[in-house]
Amino acid sequence: MRTSLSPDQIESYRRDGFIMIEDFLSPRELTELRLAVDTAVAQLGDSLICDEERQDMKRDGYYARIFTQRINLHRINETIKRFFLAPDLGRMMAALEGVDGYRVWHDQALIKEPWGNPTAWHLDNPYWSFHSRHAISIWVALDDATMQNGCLYFMPGTHSEAVHERNVGITQELDDLFNKNPEWRDRQPVPAPMRAGSCSFHNGLTAHGAGANMSPGRRRAMTCAYMPVGSTFNGITNILPPSYMESLKIGDILDNEKQNPLVWQESTN
Repeated sequence: MRTSLSPDQIESYRRDGFIMIEDFLSPRELTELRLAVDTAVAQLGDSLICDEERQDMKRDGYYARIFTQRINLHRINETIKRFFLAPDLGRMMAALEGVDGYRVWHDQALIKEPWGNPTAWHLDNPYWSFHSRHAISIWVALDDATMQNGCLYFMPGTHSEAVHERNVGITQELDDLFNKNPEWRDRQPVPAPMRAGSCSFHNGLTAHGAGANMSPGRRRAMTCAYMPVGSTFNGITNILPPSYMESLKIGDILDNEKQNPLVWQESTN
């Protein structure tokens, strides 16, 4: 993995709320991660999330035709765990956001199947069980992500303006986010086509979406979302298992090592 950053890259990320890294993985690493993701997705079967308490979670209807989504594959695959819990990756993200360190929130395989629906504009962090202006996600292209098969699009600068309460669900209404944030409606988004093995990072409050897959092939991606060390529970369930939810009250620090493993913390290294 190419985890070194230049000052210009850090400045660009902090200004725009996203950055793309070409050839993030070597050819060998790409082959290894592709196999790991395909294996883990097959192992999980129809279950949405790798969690004994949440095996009944499913997606259907329009959402299920946006992408095949499988969550927390690092729990059943050592290769995925090694890639996405790598300390060098955590250090890289901490440098982008200027924070002390990160824990995993969740990973996701996001596979746009042939002729898959577009992904409506949305913000990530408001869905999750913590609120932070420094949440971050990595999105790794396992296949070439093109403007034909559903690459990402980002709205620059929205991370510095977004309000958690002005988010929407991912539905067939592609522009619903702009009903809540009308000042963004006339902005020009940035498409993010990527060669397989490249990646992007984006802040959890950066507005983004993805096009439809207008092709007969799959567009595979592996992603992981991270929360800053010290983040606290906000009362939203999201992917948390019922037994853990019962132990939490609003304001508790989310530091359960099984649920949210530590990736990197500067103050302990």
